[in-house]
Amino acid sequence: MTTNANTVQQVKDRLSIVDVVSGYVKLDRAGGALRARCPFHAEKSPSFFVSPERGTYHCFGCNVGGDIFSFVQAIEGVDFKGALKMLADRAGVPLDFARGREIGGKDIKDRLFEVMEAATIYYVSKLTDEALAYLKNRGLEDTTIRSFRLGYAGAQWSELSDHLKAKKFTEAEIVEAGLAKKNDRGSLTDKFRNRIMFPINDTTGRVVAFSGRIFGSDASPEAPKYLNSPETPLFHKSRILYGFDRAKIAMRKVDCAVLVEGQMDLIMSHQAGWNNTVAVSGTAFTADHARIIKRMTDNLVLALDADQAGIKAAGRAAREALALGLNVKVARIAEGKDPADLIKAQGADVWRATIREAKDIITFLLDVLHEHASQPSSAQGSGMAQPSSAQGSGRAQQDKFRRLVEQVVLPFLADVQSPIAREQYTREIAARLGVSETSVVSAAAKIPVAPHDRAAAEPVPAVHHKQDTDRALQAFALLLWQESLPTPAIDSATFRRELAEILGSDTFAMLEALDEKAKEAMRFDAEHKHGKSLGLAAEAAMLVRLILQERLAAEIKRVSILQDRAAEMGDTAEEERLAAQIRVLTTQLAKSHI
Repeated sequence: MTTNANTVQQVKDRLSIVDVVSGYVKLDRAGGALRARCPFHAEKSPSFFVSPERGTYHCFGCNVGGDIFSFVQAIEGVDFKGALKMLADRAGVPLDFARGREIGGKDIKDRLFEVMEAATIYYVSKLTDEALAYLKNRGLEDTTIRSFRLGYAGAQWSELSDHLKAKKFTEAEIVEAGLAKKNDRGSLTDKFRNRIMFPINDTTGRVVAFSGRIFGSDASPEAPKYLNSPETPLFHKSRILYGFDRAKIAMRKVDCAVLVEGQMDLIMSHQAGWNNTVAVSGTAFTADHARIIKRMTDNLVLALDADQAGIKAAGRAAREALALGLNVKVARIAEGKDPADLIKAQGADVWRATIREAKDIITFLLDVLHEHASQPSSAQGSGMAQPSSAQGSGRAQQDKFRRLVEQVVLPFLADVQSPIAREQYTREIAARLGVSETSVVSAAAKIPVAPHDRAAAEPVPAVHHKQDTDRALQAFALLLWQESLPTPAIDSATFRRELAEILGSDTFAMLEALDEKAKEAMRFDAEHKHGKSLGLAAEAAMLVRLILQERLAAEIKRVSILQDRAAEMGDTAEEERLAAQIRVLTTQLAKSHI
């Protein structure tokens, strides 16, 4: 897909980088730029800078940068076309797409979005009275059912496919969207049959997949309870959180996200007023999911099912979240219930209390493991020797608790990114085990730390020339920054000429060949270092002089080494020639200090 360049420029003309970025993070003035804590990685001190003049942003912590389009792509998890659509709609600019990969005159992804929307409308229209009664019996209200666009897939083998083909969608589009597959006879068989259908949206609210719950008298008893769309060009389950398109504003507003396990749990939580709730869709919680949440908030409450599988899922999710710097709490739900059951049985107030009483992940695990260790041992009644006193039984339970803590809790402690939080948890673990904090620290040090899986910073490429220094990069960055300004504070043409002469043509050409991303990072660095300077021309002249002095000093050192070799070899003529060269270089160095 390509776009008319005029359309992109119109969007840029109507929306400034400040307009866009300030909708996601709080910007503060920092010299000629604006800064904030980066929305793409965890940090305490702001290293994310925005340049209103150039219409760009850059983070010195994780080295991401770009314009309004790349920012929306990164923070909303959409492709360029999705970002363009969002920004064009906001700017009131009509879209004008040139032809890319096409089917029937439209980009393939456009067609897939259209077929998913058509399927959603069809499923909604087929919601039966029986399915509606089931949903209401689960606690859903009519407005909620309509809002989440719940529908029904009937029993016929190709009911949806036939409908979509009648709407002029091709079999290839229907299959690529994950709505059907080819059978042995070469015709289409619908992916979903005898199921209540839950549309899954991307971050902008477009339907990209479905999850279907088995329902109806015609359903096979061997069919899985839930069936999800396969991976498609629109749907990557490890990068999609169910309900995120609805929850992202609330997540930012209340500075917290609630994670549940299934569609019904999420819908009931939203109905109960917790619009900051999201859910995983047919997969375990991943680092990508954690990053999506991290863009909106640093705080995550896990509210998964209370059974053993739910607790294990909470543990896995917590480790992914902790490794990316999220603050993780766990809501304790009564055994045998899931969030949807709890809300239906006891109401929104109890659900609210459950979320608000959530405990830090370490505290939650300690409580659960202590309860588990306090239960009668499986050895009882097996003929094995048992403690003969309450004191012995207590020691056995404490030993069991200690082993469980070592196996389960300490890996989480290693994942905690905040040194202060880690120390607090260490103190709590030591108190619960009745041991010293030193012992806990020693045991935890033996646990491998989970990789953070964050975008590695990409440093500005090194310039491979023996005279190049950090000052050369600093001077070139200053030049780039000044040349980007409508009214430079220095004579940038003269500065460019002097810098090219001192660095040499090869080195200067290598600097000029850096990609635009690296150059923009250098502009931000120069603006950050020199933006408040009242004597920039003098600073530029000083940089040129210092680079010259360093080059001369390095050359004197090189020639001196050659002179010593000539002396060792008894080459008097070469030794004298090099001595004369050193005198010339020394004179030049002395003059540069005047």
